[in-house]
Amino acid sequence: MFGIKHIKFDSMTYVLHYRNGNIKREGRGLSFFYFTPNSSIVAIPMGSNDLPFIFNETTSDYQTVNIQGQISYKIADPKTLADVLDFTVDDNGQYKKNDIEKLSQRIINAAQTSTSSFIHEIKLKDAIRSAKAIEERILEGLKTSRAIAMLGVEILGANILAVQATPEMARALETETREKLQQEADHAIYERRNFAVEQERRIKESELNTEIAVEEKQKQIAEKRIETEVQEVENERRILEMRLATDIAIENQRTQLIEQKTANDKKEAETKGYVVETTLKPYKEIDWRILTALNNNPDPGFNISLAFRQLAENADKIGNLNISPELLDSILGNKHDKRR
Repeated sequence: MFGIKHIKFDSMTYVLHYRNGNIKREGRGLSFFYFTPNSSIVAIPMGSNDLPFIFNETTSDYQTVNIQGQISYKIADPKTLADVLDFTVDDNGQYKKNDIEKLSQRIINAAQTSTSSFIHEIKLKDAIRSAKAIEERILEGLKTSRAIAMLGVEILGANILAVQATPEMARALETETREKLQQEADHAIYERRNFAVEQERRIKESELNTEIAVEEKQKQIAEKRIETEVQEVENERRILEMRLATDIAIENQRTQLIEQKTANDKKEAETKGYVVETTLKPYKEIDWRILTALNNNPDPGFNISLAFRQLAENADKIGNLNISPELLDSILGNKHDKRR
């Protein structure tokens, strides 16, 4: 009635009531009557807001990446923001202009400006893996931005939800990654097979080393056996040499004994010969007839035999000689009697 209105705001809205160009009242969650012809009301939302964004940038290898995320902020100085943007509401509490979108766009532009220089310096693959670095760049850029400070806005945080390449490039990267993974799988299979072959080779080498060690041991055993046999033969040879040396010593002693005995026998024979010779020497010059006569043998046969010997010696002087059988019988008869 008569241009007087009542308006009410919640506690999360900061209200500035201007009357005739001057601030009549201000504060959060106000409720008041005002005269519409000379009043202007500004309502600034004070709660925190999550501002989603999405923008495209080009990497150093001229590939486009799509960056998606959100920025959390709140109005820290509503009077400063009211001097920059128009948050005036009508009698029904609706904003006359949509400057909240201008605020969001300015924050997004500041965020993109902070990201552009970083993305332009790296390659596509690095950009896709740089979400955390992009968050830090955006947050640092917004907090140090003079334009954001002039809006009276406080940046609470920034989150990067996705960094994506174009669909064609994503498929290419997927193919490259798939091929690389396949190569790694093939390499793993090769390494596994190579490892199996290496293990098999080590097993074979170990078996061969074992066989070589066994052969070496058998060789050592054979050499030891041969050495033992040689030692046994050497011992037998030494024993044989000792026996031969003993036999030779015995034979030498026997030879010495025989020689000594022979020398003794010779001396004894020489002694006996000398004795006999000395004994018979006086009879050497005597005629055997005298010796025979001196023998004084009473056997008539012996005497007859001496007579026959004499006859035989003088046979060339005898013409005829007759010997009767009776004479022979008598001689032979006497010999048989003596033997009996």
